[in-house]
Amino acid sequence: MAVAFEKLISPDILKPARYLGNELEAVHKPWESAVVRWVLTYPEVYEVGAANLGHVILYNILNTQPRQLCDRSYLPGADLAAKLRATNTPLFAVESKRALTEFDILGFSLSYELGVTNILEMLDLAGIPLTWRERIEGIGRWGDGENSTPYPLIFAGGQTATSNPEPYADFFDFVALGDGEELLPEIGLILEEGKKAGLNRKELLLELAQIPGVYVPQFYDMAPDGSVRPNRPDVPKRILRRVATPMPAYSIGLVPYIQPVHDRLTIEIRRGCTRGCRFCQPGMLTRPARDVEPERVVAAIEQGMRQTGYNEFSLLSLSCSDYLSLPAVGMEIKNRLKNENITLSLPSQRVDRFDENIANILGGTRQGGLTFAPEAGTQRMRDIVNKGLTNEELLRGVKTGWEQGWDKIKLYFMIGLPGETDTDVLGIAETVSWLQRECRANRRRPLSFNLTISNFTPKPHTPFQWHSVSTAEFKRKQDLLRQAFRRMKGVKVNFTDVRISAMEDFVGRGDRTLAPVVRRAWELGAGMDSWYESVEKAYSAWGTAIAEAGLDWKYRQVENGEWNLFAPEEGVGDREQGIGKERDKEDEGDKVEERSSLSIQCSIQNPKSKIQNPKSPSLDKPLPWDHLDTGIDKKWLKEDLQRALQAATVPDCSFDGCSHCGVCSTDFGHNVVIPPPDIPKFAGEFVPNTTKAQRLRVWFGKLGNMALVSHLDLLRLFDRALRRAGLPISFTGGFHPHPRIAIASALSLGATSSGEIVDFDLTEPVEMEDFRQKLAAALPSDTPLYKVEQLDLKTPAASQGLETAEYLMTVACSNGEVAPVQWQSWIDTIKAKDEILWKHTTKSGKTQLVNLRDRLFELEMVEPSSLSATNFQGCFKHQEANAVVLRYVGSCRQDGTVLRPEQILSILEQVAGAEFHLLHVHRNRLVLAV
Repeated sequence: MAVAFEKLISPDILKPARYLGNELEAVHKPWESAVVRWVLTYPEVYEVGAANLGHVILYNILNTQPRQLCDRSYLPGADLAAKLRATNTPLFAVESKRALTEFDILGFSLSYELGVTNILEMLDLAGIPLTWRERIEGIGRWGDGENSTPYPLIFAGGQTATSNPEPYADFFDFVALGDGEELLPEIGLILEEGKKAGLNRKELLLELAQIPGVYVPQFYDMAPDGSVRPNRPDVPKRILRRVATPMPAYSIGLVPYIQPVHDRLTIEIRRGCTRGCRFCQPGMLTRPARDVEPERVVAAIEQGMRQTGYNEFSLLSLSCSDYLSLPAVGMEIKNRLKNENITLSLPSQRVDRFDENIANILGGTRQGGLTFAPEAGTQRMRDIVNKGLTNEELLRGVKTGWEQGWDKIKLYFMIGLPGETDTDVLGIAETVSWLQRECRANRRRPLSFNLTISNFTPKPHTPFQWHSVSTAEFKRKQDLLRQAFRRMKGVKVNFTDVRISAMEDFVGRGDRTLAPVVRRAWELGAGMDSWYESVEKAYSAWGTAIAEAGLDWKYRQVENGEWNLFAPEEGVGDREQGIGKERDKEDEGDKVEERSSLSIQCSIQNPKSKIQNPKSPSLDKPLPWDHLDTGIDKKWLKEDLQRALQAATVPDCSFDGCSHCGVCSTDFGHNVVIPPPDIPKFAGEFVPNTTKAQRLRVWFGKLGNMALVSHLDLLRLFDRALRRAGLPISFTGGFHPHPRIAIASALSLGATSSGEIVDFDLTEPVEMEDFRQKLAAALPSDTPLYKVEQLDLKTPAASQGLETAEYLMTVACSNGEVAPVQWQSWIDTIKAKDEILWKHTTKSGKTQLVNLRDRLFELEMVEPSSLSATNFQGCFKHQEANAVVLRYVGSCRQDGTVLRPEQILSILEQVAGAEFHLLHVHRNRLVLAV
């Protein structure tokens, strides 16, 4: 049963369009038609979740499955969360508006370690017990029937869930490891068969545990040595990570009305990375590398741009420039869409592969940023981390960008890497200074840099998973760099908060004993932990939770960078090199046996440090994630750690010889590298067509949920609708051409209207009815088009000709029910007055008295029978028993002489001496000067 959505989602909520579920390409399947009902639940605010490519792909795939539907849910803003709790309303899915408890299965994306507190927040808001134990206590059968469970199955997927789900094992019924494109439909079939067979919850989970890629934590226990082993014979000892081929066609969909963090079409061109950077977890967890055929990429982009109306697209991969077909694909699309004012952007890319061919395909009429990740400031450190980048390649790539017109470049660096010395840290500043000196020319703006310097956080399944750096060392190294950059011009430096790094490390390499700590941290207020404004509160909550659990000693290991596996050579001072010393084991007592993988950490600040034998007991000790088969051989990780200390590099196996990491097999497949096609000849940059052959004026409405879409979002909506409709809109000139679309007057958020006006300038004449039909087909149904009129090209814009506006207001008096005769008396009193003053404060802080009576031309109370169906629905949707509808006509001029609905309330309050509430506003029409 749907929640009381209209009472929850109102204009007083920040960005209410987040929760509408009516985006372009949203799928609305009939509830009754589905046997299995999913919710893909992204534990972040809508702007982040709706822009996540994996979220979009899996949503589209699940909705293609017969007898299944997939809805979505996101972390609500603090204002809506408070409203849900105050009204005792469960968190709902955005499309069906049904409570999450009504679905069969909820899937959470766990993409970073601290995101788990957001998941607990969403479960609590949904009224779902947080742990799998709580969900099965006293609960009968899972399937339909008299004793069915009220709670759906809860699972997690994503990079963090795949790498080490143990700290979160108490919260999930199962975990999906690896790629979900093929895995989730298989899970759906098991659920469907399980419901038909009437399996109980445990029986169903046992069936799911047989699927490669499904890990059911309740069927496994943690042994005294820290390893995780099955507690029953009929589940696999090691759980396989799933690998799927990229599916670009499923990337098309979900075009939000509000602006997400990535407001563009994103198409995956390559999955997996075999560069072998030793700090990089995604590079280890996504092997082997799989190229997408260039023809499929081009087809998906062309179809997606026309279907969505986006004016920007991005090609996605862990290392875009390793996709050899990138220049050919980019140029082909640029040529095909050259007349449509589109822009191509790329994520961070390999600086050694950046050349003129890639530079030529980037940008468009809006040149995007250029981002590289050298990671380290010295050649020795780049060899230690196996970056595969020389100083000459770094300079060539940066210089190419500068010569191709970029005056600002973003660079990513990392501190705290194994083997790092102060010389390596300061090498970051020296490298940036050197790049600036090399990129100088007369009559050219100096090259500037935006630097992000993050703290290395060791990740499971990487050669550096046994390493740790103290928080004090991070702070000291950050201070070194701050001093080095103080006098350097044209450089902006951002540092990652060391507290976030420590929290991520503590949780990311933890075991099952951390689940109560995670829960307690959420109870104490942790949430949105990686957001800058939340760090202080989150750090305090985590610290208290850790202390209450008696795990300070474990957390201090992270902060102190202790349990050193690397012994400094004799005579080298620990203080000078920043090496943490191991605590006295006698003082630790029995705690030695309790330590999890966090005990297996090291600090190798000294380049002369010697690693212990890779077969030593410390490196061989079981890790909490050893039961997960990602394809990477643990023995190979140890050997690669030894190579790191020798600054020995390993070639990229996609283009060189095999590195014998263990991935390539029948279970995981092999590298797929597609030879690049020829790069098409450049057809020329987009030249905005500024021709104005026809001006059309359109009267339209803004009804229903579209009232919660802001003015700027409405402009973007029209732009994309015109693109989808293929209508020949004229552009402005200059460096940043914009379509010539002019809405007459901004409408307040939450107000409906049946009288809005927008002007379009077209490059060629279009028959008016044809224009109306094409545009109407590309717009939401709650944005109806009423009339289209052709104007002379010299006719002033509608905004310049505005004179008055007519509004219908639903108003209630706080004194309770008021007789119609009293309302009429107040209206008559207002009409009889010549002056009704209102105090206006300007932007500069000055106070002015404005005579509102001069701006009021008509005011009356209206009966429902006199309103059209559209107006009636808008005005009485929120009507209370003591409410009336007032119609007024007031000034609405471009020079700011405007009478707004809330000012009518101020007039009423002056006359009646009572308080009034504005329940709804409907703009009936805008009146233009003759």
